[in-house]
Amino acid sequence: MRLGGRMAAAIEILSDIEKRKRPVGDALKDWGLAHRFAGSGDRAAIGNIVYDALRQKLSHGYLMDNDSSQALVHAVLYRQWGINPEQLVAQLQDDRFAPEALPQTNADAFATRNLADAPQHVQADIPEWIQFAFEENFADEWIAEASAFSARPPLDLRVNTLKSTVPKTLKALSKIGAEETALSRFGVRVAAGEGPSRLPNVTAEAGYQKGWFEVQDEGSQIVSDLIFAQAGEQILDYCAGGGGKTLALSAAMDNKGQIHSWDVDKSRLAPIFERIKRAGTRNVQVHDAGSDLAELAGRMDRVVIDAPCTGTGTWRRRPETKWKLTLKTLEERVLQQQEVLASAAPYVRPGGFLIYITCSVLPQENEAQVYGFCEDNSDFELVSVGEVWQDLFGESPLQPWSADMKSITLTPASTNTDGFFIAVMQRKT
Repeated sequence: MRLGGRMAAAIEILSDIEKRKRPVGDALKDWGLAHRFAGSGDRAAIGNIVYDALRQKLSHGYLMDNDSSQALVHAVLYRQWGINPEQLVAQLQDDRFAPEALPQTNADAFATRNLADAPQHVQADIPEWIQFAFEENFADEWIAEASAFSARPPLDLRVNTLKSTVPKTLKALSKIGAEETALSRFGVRVAAGEGPSRLPNVTAEAGYQKGWFEVQDEGSQIVSDLIFAQAGEQILDYCAGGGGKTLALSAAMDNKGQIHSWDVDKSRLAPIFERIKRAGTRNVQVHDAGSDLAELAGRMDRVVIDAPCTGTGTWRRRPETKWKLTLKTLEERVLQQQEVLASAAPYVRPGGFLIYITCSVLPQENEAQVYGFCEDNSDFELVSVGEVWQDLFGESPLQPWSADMKSITLTPASTNTDGFFIAVMQRKT
């Protein structure tokens, strides 16, 4: 497919997403099934246009004075793919599959408008209603922090130290441009790429099949490291999901001790079994939603809560969720988090630790939750995650957000990772 055909496909998919409120992945998959002639390079390029359009939907629409799918796709090529309007016209001139020409009024708007004149939430590419939360968390830096979620994310991998090493894995993945991550001690990164370029399918690599590495954002690797799991400990991963942090903890513990992985949603837990097998993990016991965890009460050295949240920290990877988020959803997540904290706390032994993690950057889901929990539960107190950060990563120029270094927030702008929050509370003896 030539560029015009790819543009037309992206316009069709974006219109489908807007009209039917569909997940991006479903819309892309259905388009591919209905257009089997499109090669893998075409599908990757079309997907890139769609995701790029959604990440910067507001600023694209402002600069074009039009937020239609057609205008958004043109803005992607102008602003993110480095094709100026004159070049694009020339490329599409003889392409019979190209979309309709952009209305002259929109072309004129793009030539004259300045994003600095736009409302602040438009500059930041976030919904207006959530601006207050970013201002509260990031003060004068909130626009830069918010707009960093509009960039393409890299592909991050965590080396499984039970089976491999970083140098060994880097050598095996050298052909795809893998490099060490800037912060994570066990991370490998493949850059996001530009324009139509596509990320490699690393799950097809021999090293993945052998269990040498797992796909895991560097931010998730870092918070797993900050849990500071020790060999021989008893740990409850209370919201284990697909098991990413469970596997990271197992490697940190060198397969010694016991990790109890549990999730209220058994469908989310389903992938963990194959992942455990591939990783060579032997110290994980999986408990499904119906399991009785009573025997674990008061015995766990560490209880890890990867809490349900709005997912604002993953907006680079799931940009459509940015525009679906509502105040009602935020309020629901806050209540769920309070319930999870209350239900997980009894499993911590005296002197043990309750670790609270979200993939959100909103203070209502983060600092407000842990400070509120400690106020209501005097047998728990916040301890400094910042001290562990300094021991592990303190020399890096990339530094997280924190008011007191007791809890920390990772962001694309500050640490070049997805957004994550972590706080550690110790149960008093």
